[in-house]
Parts: sequence; C-alpha cells; structure tokens
Amino acid sequence: MIASRRAALAALAALAAGTLAGCDGSATLDGGGKVAPTTPRPAAGGPATAGSRAAAASRTPGPVRPSAPHAPPGGLTRAQVVARYGHLRPHTWGFGGPGVVRDLPTSRRVIALTFDACGGYGGSGYDQALISFLRRREVPATLFLNSRWIDANPAAFGRLAAEPLFEIANHGTRHLPLSVTGRSAYDIAGTRNAAEVYDEVAGNQAKLTRLLGVPPRFFRAGTAYSDDVAARIVTAMGVRLVTFSVNGDAGATFTSGEVRSAVTGAPGGSVVICHMNHPERGTAEGIAAAVPYLLASGYGFVRLSDELR
Repeated sequence: MIASRRAALAALAALAAGTLAGCDGSATLDGGGKVAPTTPRPAAGGPATAGSRAAAASRTPGPVRPSAPHAPPGGLTRAQVVARYGHLRPHTWGFGGPGVVRDLPTSRRVIALTFDACGGYGGSGYDQALISFLRRREVPATLFLNSRWIDANPAAFGRLAAEPLFEIANHGTRHLPLSVTGRSAYDIAGTRNAAEVYDEVAGNQAKLTRLLGVPPRFFRAGTAYSDDVAARIVTAMGVRLVTFSVNGDAGATFTSGEVRSAVTGAPGGSVVICHMNHPERGTAEGIAAAVPYLLASGYGFVRLSDELR
C-alpha cells in the first residue's frame, strides 16, 4: 500500500492545471433548512469587475464525465443515481440537508479547522504561511481540495497527503454548488441534474482515491451550497457531505482581524471553514492569532475523522 501510494503521488508531476469557479461567502439557514439571506461577502478570486464576474458565472457548465474509479462511489453508478434521484424535486437550498454535517457530535472543547482549496476561477494559490504555521504548532486540520487545485499544485499536494497531521477531503471536480435544478450560489451556476451531481463528486473522488490509495470520507461542495436531493445523492455515494457552523474567513475575504474574531468565537464542537488558496489574504495571519488564544483557553483541534466515525 505504501509503495503504491508513493508511486501514485509521484505521478502527480504529470498533471496539468485547469480553470473555473470561486469560493464561498456568508449566509444562514432558517429553522426549515432554507436560506435566510444575509449580506454575502464577495467570493474570493473573482475578476476585477462585477460585470465581468457575472458574465463568467453565467456560462452554463457543460457536462463533464469523470474518469471512473475502480469501483463507483458507494457502489452506485451514474445511471443508478439518475434512475433513483433524477425525478425528485428539491425542497431546501443552503448549508443544511439530510445527512449534512455542520458541527461535531461532541460536547468536548474541540474545534475542527477545515480549509478549502478551490482551484481554477476561485484561485489556485497555495498559502504556505498558513500550512507552515499549522505544522509548527502541530494543529491538525481537514483540507478540502478541488481537482483543479491538485492539478495546479502537484508537489504541494504530495507533501500534504503524506502528513498525518492533515486529512485530505474532496472539494469537487469543478467547484460547483450541488443542485439538481441548476441553482446558483454567489454567481456560480450549480450542477443541473442528478447526473451532474454525481459527476461533481465522483470525478475528484476517483482522482483522490487513485492518488491517496483510499477514498476520501468527506465532501464539501463549491460554495458549500446544496439542495436536499443532492445531499441525499452524496450520502448514497458513501461520502459524508460537510458544510460548516463557523464561517472563518468568508471566502478568503476577511481581514486578519476579522478572521481572528470569527475563529476565536467558535464554541466547542464547531466546524470552521477557511481557505488555503489565497495567500495574499488575511487567513494565515488571522489563524496564527486565533489558535494560540484558543489553546490557552483550553480548546483543542481535531480532524473531522477524529470525531466523525
């Protein structure tokens, strides 16, 4: 297993870079699981003007069939997902839904730091300062990596995947919101049907399974938005759909002070979302200020798999 994993990681050097999408902003869900709109932060990595951003986001994503994994995720094929879920209509849209993980099932004073790397249109940078800080302080974290970010950062991916401190999770193939009707979030058009939901999950799941030697256990959609039918599809594919309970950097748009304030305010059991693909933003400095404060206050940090069995 170790030899095959090393060989797979070495093959990353041959991968090419890709393009598309953005990161998440801020919103809340009401008691019925529907979105209660707030004033969203702009998605990180967008173009210089709102007009050019809207034009880019208005392009309807064409179907992309994933390279098939050795076995379909959860044992389900694309055709089976379409047959089982293709006729269903969604009732909710947001960060919740059936089977969605928003916080940790514990009363302990532990926090799960999670970092998205969106790739493509959302930015394929690598926040080395953030990762170096986590290494120095031995702070575990779950890293949600998009397929295009992996293609653009093969060497960094190889190092991260080899470190037990970090857990690698699936952040989608094209960084799309998960919808069975094409619904958008933060100007990013979502998947249009059950087949495209499958593709968005399965494409990067196959890649990560091939590179890691084992399938990732967790998936977060681009923007973290999904409808309830898409959430059911992800669960049926044998993957845990994860959103968040604390928005730590608002799509990498917070200043370092805002990141520090958001993260230090996280209660025990929180799943904190931040980003590791925008080193020019305030995330690294804010996390570097928040972590010592939380440690001194008696909090600890965990990977998602440490608490979610």
